[in-house]
Amino acid sequence: MDALSALVSAKRLVIKIGSALLVQGGQVRQDWLRALMQDMADLDAEVILVSSGAIRLGIGRLGFDPHHLDLSQSQAAAAVGQIALSGEYDAAAQEQNLKIGQILLTQEDTESRGRYLNARGTLNTLLEAGVIPLVNENDTVATAEIRFGDNDRLAARVAALVGADCLLILSDIDGLYTANPKVAADAQHVPLIRGVDADIFAMAGQHADPLSKGGMATKLSAAQIALAAGANMILADGRANAPLRRLRAGERASLFAADKSPTNARKAWIAGTLAPMGTLHIDAGAARALKAGNSLLPVGVQSLEGDFERGAAVQVVGPNGLELARGLAAYSAGEARQILGLHLDEIEPILGYIRTKALIHANDLILL
Repeated sequence: MDALSALVSAKRLVIKIGSALLVQGGQVRQDWLRALMQDMADLDAEVILVSSGAIRLGIGRLGFDPHHLDLSQSQAAAAVGQIALSGEYDAAAQEQNLKIGQILLTQEDTESRGRYLNARGTLNTLLEAGVIPLVNENDTVATAEIRFGDNDRLAARVAALVGADCLLILSDIDGLYTANPKVAADAQHVPLIRGVDADIFAMAGQHADPLSKGGMATKLSAAQIALAAGANMILADGRANAPLRRLRAGERASLFAADKSPTNARKAWIAGTLAPMGTLHIDAGAARALKAGNSLLPVGVQSLEGDFERGAAVQVVGPNGLELARGLAAYSAGEARQILGLHLDEIEPILGYIRTKALIHANDLILL
């Protein structure tokens, strides 16, 4: 596999755009952004954009010194820049009859299981509606303790969140080199990487731009996250217009190749990493439905044990008393107890809402 085949075969693609590509001289590169939207209009894949640039754009408007920014100034710049940046994206998207919807995330949104499900649900709903989610870190409210600190790792988390096939990081370099090519004349381009270990990290150089939080080391950290989630990652040069068209035409890039699919990676995480916080006892009909690949509906659940929150891992026990499956609960234990054995049309009168049809969605469930 190479970068081109990973790109064209992706059904769900996350594209991360570095701030230096998008904003120069305090202004958005509108021609570059329009060309990117033309690229995206030609794709068959569902696309999520993770875009830097809000702080850089806001700094230009506020006149802050980029070399001496504290957290509050960065947040103020983000507040000013984010609204301007989203407007630029929306205008460029409309020219291609594309729809854009903005989502701002903090690290807590991808690590707290309840908020993780909320974020994933919103992203999936936007994609199903034909909308391109535009994701950025919520710099205006995130404290130092809950920040990603760079959008490379945020993009990788988003790729894992939505089960993307591929993460494309557009940067100012055309891939990974054996050393920093800006200082080492003998640095060699590495087109294919399988796994990110200490030897790969030893190749990483440092970025000198004070407004760029990333650098090669953070891109390698992002690759670790993406590969663990079953997503390929492409690192490509995005400085010239139409970077996706250039990649499809064979322009050089580096591919970090995953050794498993997003679905298998996610289910392995559910089965082997998360400790069950509760138990659902199901009837024979529900057991047959799960074995056929269906979700677990409330009507098939006879009882439950434990006190768990939404998004917690729970085990599913069949009528023979043996654990049949494990998954992530779409309702808390308190909610679930109220709707056990009920059909869909009976849930809303009890809870006052229907969050989802299933207690555990098939995508969040692994048979054992």
